[in-house]
Amino acid sequence: MDTSKYIQKAEEAARRRNYDFAVELYTQLLDIDPDQGDARAGLRVVLKKRFESKKGGALFRKLAGAGPLAVAKTMAKAGRHEACAKSLEQYLASNPLDVDANLLLGQSLEAVGHKNSARAVYEFVAELDPKNSEGLRRAGAMVAATGDHAKALEYYERALEADPRDQEALKARKNLAAETALASQSSDRVTHSRDQIKDKAGAAELERAQRLHRSEDELREDLARLEDQFADDPTDSALMLRLAEVHEKLKDPEAALEFVERAAEYDRNSYEMLDRLGKLKAKVLKKGLARADRDGDTQKASQLEEELKAFEVENCEKRVALRPGDGALRLELGRLLHRRGDHDRAISELQKAVSDPRCAKDAGFYLAQSFQAKGFNDLARKEYERSLEGSPARDDRAKEVLYNLGAIAEAEGKVDDARSFYTRIFEVDIGYRDVADKMEQFR
Repeated sequence: MDTSKYIQKAEEAARRRNYDFAVELYTQLLDIDPDQGDARAGLRVVLKKRFESKKGGALFRKLAGAGPLAVAKTMAKAGRHEACAKSLEQYLASNPLDVDANLLLGQSLEAVGHKNSARAVYEFVAELDPKNSEGLRRAGAMVAATGDHAKALEYYERALEADPRDQEALKARKNLAAETALASQSSDRVTHSRDQIKDKAGAAELERAQRLHRSEDELREDLARLEDQFADDPTDSALMLRLAEVHEKLKDPEAALEFVERAAEYDRNSYEMLDRLGKLKAKVLKKGLARADRDGDTQKASQLEEELKAFEVENCEKRVALRPGDGALRLELGRLLHRRGDHDRAISELQKAVSDPRCAKDAGFYLAQSFQAKGFNDLARKEYERSLEGSPARDDRAKEVLYNLGAIAEAEGKVDDARSFYTRIFEVDIGYRDVADKMEQFR
């Protein structure tokens, strides 16, 4: 069956904002072929657009989806993955931005061998939550399974950037890199023969670049070679970035930063460049801060700490300017401003971030903290209560919210309310902060 016409029809319906019809078409295709990756990916996009086009009704949508979600979880436990996937699609039709539910959908599709559909879902998760290491790692696995090793390695790198301790991602990246290297070495026996590379020096350079893990001596050789090239063309920004990468691998972030800063002068409007520059300079400042602490130089440490905070805000502001619609970036900037004590600007950014469903809960929590810091206890209480909805009592964030609500009640002289909030923490974690002392105080 030729599905391309149906997909084009669904895409056209989405362009006309006839989202219900587009969803119907994609769903029909998936009923016929559950592993139709393009249809699964298109459905994710349309459901997201339909969700974003409808204001309000979040509680109703949650309630409407509660039944299918419960059924899906039961089916997953029973190993009935096809049924689980169908129930999850029913739930996600009204709650398409639920990261955990999308992850479970991807796992169910993967379990029954629908790799193309699983890939589409995991890639959607990576878009929804760019710092979700599990989503990124699983996306990498499915992309590798469909033969795109370069893209898979990119996902594994992103997963490790989100969580450097992700052992599964480390192992997967290592294995895939080894496979790629073996394929490269044997390619002279198939179509991509070494004869295609006329320049032997170029072949050696390509071989070095393909190896992710190189010895210090090899890195020093790379550095010398790149420095010779840079002497001939000191305006090559791509060469500057390659030099920076080698310096980073040689654990010399200061030298790496110098080259990235120079490269950034040639590409001021690149988000990726700003992001790389921000991470690298923060690493350099943190290294200097640790050294000052170790040496007992408190004045230097305080100076570097302030410099770090100021730079992180400045860098994030530049990234927000390039991607003003990114709620996660607004949240990051709001948190940085809150940490610096700039609560008015923090509130402004967090109020924008709270409208993004992906980060509404976190944005609401930090918004409450900023309101509390400014003494607007009524507004802080409202945001804390919202961020508490649906959180289990043992959750660390829930305990922090309850403690802050207790502190607000205490400041307002509402002893019974304060004790009630502290009691809810005491019931699950007697060792949390000074909650045991609070219980004695309000006994």
